[in-house]
Amino acid sequence: MRGSSELAGLMIVLLVAWPAYNLGLALFASWRPRRAPRGPVPTLQFWIVIPALNEERVVAATVRAALLLHTPFTPVRVLVVDDGSDDGTLRVLEALERPRLHVLRRQPPDARKGKGEALNEAYRYIRDRAVQSGTADSCVVGVIDGDGRGAPGMLHEIAGYFADPGVGAVQCRVRIHNRERLFGFLQDLEFGCVADGAQGVRDTIGSVGLGGNGQFVRLRCLLRLGDAPWSSCLVEDLELGLRLHVAGERIRYAKDATITQQGVVDLRSIVRQRARWGQGNLQCLRFVSRLLGASTVSGIALLEFLYYLLTPWLMAPMSLAVLGLAGLLGYGAVTGQSLGGIVAVGSSAPLAGVLVLAALLLPGLMWGLVHWLRHRDEPLWRALLVGLLYPCFLLVGVAASWVALGRHLSGRRSWAKTERLPDAVADPAPAAAG
Repeated sequence: MRGSSELAGLMIVLLVAWPAYNLGLALFASWRPRRAPRGPVPTLQFWIVIPALNEERVVAATVRAALLLHTPFTPVRVLVVDDGSDDGTLRVLEALERPRLHVLRRQPPDARKGKGEALNEAYRYIRDRAVQSGTADSCVVGVIDGDGRGAPGMLHEIAGYFADPGVGAVQCRVRIHNRERLFGFLQDLEFGCVADGAQGVRDTIGSVGLGGNGQFVRLRCLLRLGDAPWSSCLVEDLELGLRLHVAGERIRYAKDATITQQGVVDLRSIVRQRARWGQGNLQCLRFVSRLLGASTVSGIALLEFLYYLLTPWLMAPMSLAVLGLAGLLGYGAVTGQSLGGIVAVGSSAPLAGVLVLAALLLPGLMWGLVHWLRHRDEPLWRALLVGLLYPCFLLVGVAASWVALGRHLSGRRSWAKTERLPDAVADPAPAAAG
């Protein structure tokens, strides 16, 4: 029957496409040749901005780690924006008192209007000083979240990319440092392997996206975007990257420069966080027309942008279709009925169910193996176990997409800040931070 044939065709596409996509991404990420520039590294003036709203548990270690990135070739100043904290964040910052540490305090009614507004005030603070001192052309503004930790030597890697005058921004690789928790390790698999592979592909085709943690942008590029480069969008980082691409600025991905951050470790907070990200992605749909009209974005890069911006809107109906197919398979497995020869003529529904299960689980196991081979900081058995659970973690993202769609259609734009955990990461020695 025609309906059975269409169902069979769709199931074959799902069986083949999902594992093939993940296999291709993993292979590309593993064997992609190094594309970082070789040669002299320019001396740049780095300002690292740390937006802080109630970050007393983690901000001291973050500031010290950022100050330790300073070298004669990568001079660093750290600017912490206290966005109206009502915990002990300001007290912690006052106790640090470092020569290269600047603290910008925002108070009501200007405070707590979103991360984008906090970053904009930091940008204006840096802009005024760089223009006055004549260092605007050599100045780079980096953003590290309150729980972020930059790896030693990462700025040298980033400066190498900026040796190319056509590069306007660089995004670092992100990893999770509280991997002892299951959800933390799942997010590390996602950021350190899957997203890393995707960003590697984007670096090749010219569509790298900026993240909220570990983004570095030339000040002169931010100057082109006016008085407020960051917006009130719930994913102000992604939107800034889109604005830079439309403006003709090239963004590179530095896979050897790593920022670590704290993973969210309870289910409710993960859904809330991912719903915010999903809603922010929905807000970015307005960039489709701007990308289509931009002479600076074309070819495969344009297709990738369109895929990325349109997929959040398709997530809900796609999830319904997958659930429907899963229900049909379950029904066929119970009743023993064939579903139109899903794999071949005469194949049974139970066999089809086994193949579908394998197609869902094998990519996760593969990413677990990739994690172990690439990072070597977790035992193989644990990496494979987390890989096996990764498809279930993706279902959390599907649920968050429904929450995001509901919030967006109802006009709700507010979001609750993710609470930090007491940080177990080694705190750089205060004396060494200088």
